[in-house]
This record gives sequence, structure tokens and C-alpha cells, in this order.
Amino acid sequence: MFGIGDKVVYPMHGAGVIEAVEVREILGARQSYYVMRIPLGEMKVYIPQNNVDHMGLRQIVAPSEVPHVLSVLRQLHVEEQGNWNRRYRANLEKLRTGCILAVAEVVSTLCTREKNKGLSTGEKRMLETARQILVSELILVENVSEEAAQHLVHNACS
Repeated sequence: MFGIGDKVVYPMHGAGVIEAVEVREILGARQSYYVMRIPLGEMKVYIPQNNVDHMGLRQIVAPSEVPHVLSVLRQLHVEEQGNWNRRYRANLEKLRTGCILAVAEVVSTLCTREKNKGLSTGEKRMLETARQILVSELILVENVSEEAAQHLVHNACS
């Protein structure tokens, strides 16, 4: 279980801080929710406590992991072969894992493809989403501003 003040990652949404635990009634059922604030866009997300394991909620990585994340961003990754739809699904599965290294791999792969061949509209949106997920976690891990975290990601991908 997590507590108020914990820094966590919610796959497909990004990293944030648990601000509260609230009980809400939805469709006649009362349930406890973590209230998580994501620093990018000051978005609040309500996460049902009884689905935390299924949803992949996890603690943010340790600061000692950041160099490894940045090295993944710098690596050339073998791109999924086939049409954009197959690549999109493969990358989406990586993002759904919530693993910061998998997210970094998606960012790296899509950045490389963007430079070399261009991206479909869906892949452009996915790249932006993956970058935001990565940046949101780096903000909390490194205790830096959004601009500084974006700079880290941009420099590693260049």
C-alpha cells in the first residue's frame, strides 16, 4: 500500500504524488481512491485502492537509476518491423508496463524514426505521451523543474 506523500508512477499517465485517500460513491458502490497529483499540467488522478496491483502503480525509481535511463535513451533500438499499426501496438504494450526503461526505449525508438523516416499521426501522439510520462518521473526523481527534465530527455535523444 501507498501513503500520502508517496511519489508513484501510474502507467500511461505518468508520475505524481499521492495527496490524499478519499472514499467516493460511484454507481452506488463506495470505494477508497488514492488522489494523485501529476506535476505536468497539475492533473489529478483518482486511483482505486483495490486495483493498485492490477493497474501497475509503483514507486518512482531511485536517483541512481537515472544514468541507466539516459543510456537507454541514447541507445539505438531495433525497430518493430511491419506497418505503423504493428509498431504502434508494440510500443503501446511497452508503455502499459509502466517500466521507466521501457518508456525510455519507446521515446528513443520513436525519436530515431522521426529523424530518419517521419512518424504517423498516432506515433507522434505516442511520442509526446511517452516523453511526458518520462519527464514527469524525472521531475520527481531528480527534484528538478519540468524544463530541466525535458532538457535531460532532449539531450539524451539528440
